[in-house]
Amino acid sequence: MPDVRIATPQGKWILLTTVLGSSMAMLDSTVVNVALPRIGRDLDANLAALQWTVNAYMLTLAGLILLGGSLGDRYGRRKIFVIGVVWFASASLLCGLAPTAGVLVAARALQGVGGALLTPGSLALIQASFHPDDRGRAVGLWSGFGGIGAAVGPFLGGWLVDGPGWRWVFLLNVPLALLCAPIAVRHVPESMDERAHGRFDVLGAALGALALALITYALIEARQGSLVVVVTAVAGVAAAIAFVYVEKRRPDPMMPLDIFASRQFTAVNLVTLCVYAALGGFFFLTAVQLQVAVGWSPLAAGTALLPTTALMLLFSARSGALADRIGPRIPLTVGPLVCAAGMLLMLRVGPGASYVADVLPAVLVLGLGLVTLVAPLTATVLASVDTARAGLASGINNAAARAAGLIAVAALPLLAGMGPDAYLSPTAFDDAFHRAMLWCAGSLLVGSGIAFATVRPLRPGCRRPECRRHGSVMAPPLEGERARKRIA
Repeated sequence: MPDVRIATPQGKWILLTTVLGSSMAMLDSTVVNVALPRIGRDLDANLAALQWTVNAYMLTLAGLILLGGSLGDRYGRRKIFVIGVVWFASASLLCGLAPTAGVLVAARALQGVGGALLTPGSLALIQASFHPDDRGRAVGLWSGFGGIGAAVGPFLGGWLVDGPGWRWVFLLNVPLALLCAPIAVRHVPESMDERAHGRFDVLGAALGALALALITYALIEARQGSLVVVVTAVAGVAAAIAFVYVEKRRPDPMMPLDIFASRQFTAVNLVTLCVYAALGGFFFLTAVQLQVAVGWSPLAAGTALLPTTALMLLFSARSGALADRIGPRIPLTVGPLVCAAGMLLMLRVGPGASYVADVLPAVLVLGLGLVTLVAPLTATVLASVDTARAGLASGINNAAARAAGLIAVAALPLLAGMGPDAYLSPTAFDDAFHRAMLWCAGSLLVGSGIAFATVRPLRPGCRRPECRRHGSVMAPPLEGERARKRIA
């Protein structure tokens, strides 16, 4: 049994290194959006290259995050976490030195691999190291400090872009890794799952990532209408079918398909896809809109989005407690509707927009919607499956959210009619942005309808989330293996 106490020096070192590791990945999922216009101009990149700058990272992260957790369980959580930190920092260095958009995209894909190794590992280290009496508090501190990192991400990104330049958005990860990795090696005890057998689903992970990559490529390049795009789209669908076939027949699949036998689990993941597709599109486009169409600096654009994350940090735990009393159906129905209202308020944001009168109401309403729905969403995911599979269910839900954001960033500019150079024209981008917000609001309305029609009360005694406070706007919180063993 793990016996590290949170008040000891070792406990504080473990918290520090896990917060640093998770913050690296969480910062990168939000901070890069603020830098996109400057990256595009400096590297002479079109809109498709900017989409790939975001999506290359999300592609490998979403496709490999389940595999990353399995590797830690089987070969050592500390070992895989440290490898992930070093990998992430090395790829970040390559991003910061990238001479062309193509090199930057390739480096971003490598970054996602590192993120898939360290993201699940940071929580797993806490749950594997701390004494059961301290584990809940440790998880709370980890999620709270990680949320603060997510909150300052857009602000920090804007400050770096305005100051030393966009390359420091990536180079900042290098000193963080130089601090994080040695602390982990010296102070974090190694742990692994004794039941693990060393086999893992590489083929399933490869097919899943390939399907996402091909479909994403087809959506981003669909404006061309070429035969290559059609062939790529067909190949992507074929890879997705092959993924399902492989996962159904492997003895140890990365994503066991029988978990979807729970209608509630399937329905809540559909809600997740709708919600996080809208959020992925919103945060990708809004940071650009505020700079290109409204004319704000990167620092002002990044700071404008702070209230959304701040609201989540302050009130997500209370929202979870309310959902425990009234059930998840109302929050999961109302939350997306409130978020949709926030998206529609963004229709007022254009040239000459005021922060207080136009932008702030929209981001506050969006934040209130996220506060309402995120904690109940996680609780419903965990309650929809057997307690022994709660960690797996959380990982699938997290990956689904990231995949939804990936597809949205690929598809939304196409649906909104953005041309290759739209981000260079304030008028063209403003018109397309308003159409995109309507698509985002529509996705949220669909999610609300699914929740109203399918979500049922949680069964008594079901698993409850340990991450009660959450600040990431790109994916729901992960729940880990050790908590599952303790409750089972």
